[in-house]
Amino acid sequence: MKRYYFDIRDGIELIRDDDGEELPNIDSARHEAATTLSEIARACVKEGGQHRIAVEVRDDDGPVLEASLSFVMKLRYVKAIDRDRNAILDTV
Repeated sequence: MKRYYFDIRDGIELIRDDDGEELPNIDSARHEAATTLSEIARACVKEGGQHRIAVEVRDDDGPVLEASLSFVMKLRYVKAIDRDRNAILDTV
């Protein structure tokens, strides 16, 4: 089995994976990168704002793939109706 390293990039910050993970093939590494990216994105959504995140995968010979995602979380001003009291509520 080959060892793959999953470096995490959030904007300009790079978190280097020095341990890596032994996986049977590049398809397994691709799946792990996609899973890791989705978990990071889920955590970033709670923070809001703008994000560009990537999982940069390498093996002992160098880079092999990158999974990346960019998104912006915007909260719009919304007027909601409190149906119980029939009143307009301002939300932010």
